[in-house]
Amino acid sequence: MGGGARELAGYLAALAGWVAGLAAAVLPQWRQSSYAGDAIITAVGLHEGLWMSCAAQSTGQVQCRLHDSLLSLEVHIQTCRALMVISLLLGFFGIIVSVVGMKCTKVGEEDPVTKSRIAVAGGVLFVLSGLCTLAAVSLYATQVTYEFFRETTIPINTRYEFGSALFVGWGAASLSMLGGSLLCCSCPAKERRGQRYQQQSQPSTAQDYV
Repeated sequence: MGGGARELAGYLAALAGWVAGLAAAVLPQWRQSSYAGDAIITAVGLHEGLWMSCAAQSTGQVQCRLHDSLLSLEVHIQTCRALMVISLLLGFFGIIVSVVGMKCTKVGEEDPVTKSRIAVAGGVLFVLSGLCTLAAVSLYATQVTYEFFRETTIPINTRYEFGSALFVGWGAASLSMLGGSLLCCSCPAKERRGQRYQQQSQPSTAQDYV
């Protein structure tokens, strides 16, 4: 795969990861009611996310409510909120920087070495964005797992388990880090050596013809 094609593939993968991360951040299905156990209650399904909680009736009606207070939220929810916001900001700046640094664009610098460095910077931003998303989703999943398996008198069918947003978040983190890694493969040092070799070979060729 050529350098331009690799950069384009990395950019598209990272962009898809950022969009998926945005979807995971706003979805309310970070955890959902567990249907494990003998007595399964399916009349109401509860879903909770970083910003709201929803109740789905068996008739198909869904009622959602935003979290009332920021300070009254649990620490892991506040931490996941902050990590997801940081992730989306890093990914947004990564989108802009990568467009400037990619070889297939005519934006900004014309020097291929400088553009490669900018592309690498965009890749680093995408990798950091993916790591923040991975940390947020894994932290939330760890808390859900702890609350599910801890010894308590709460029936198992009223506890919570992983929601679909967690899996979307894991996929988003993987795409962002994969795309960022491909963008980071744009090594400016090789291009600089190639330019120096061309500049040194051109005068000697001209002297041979004289």
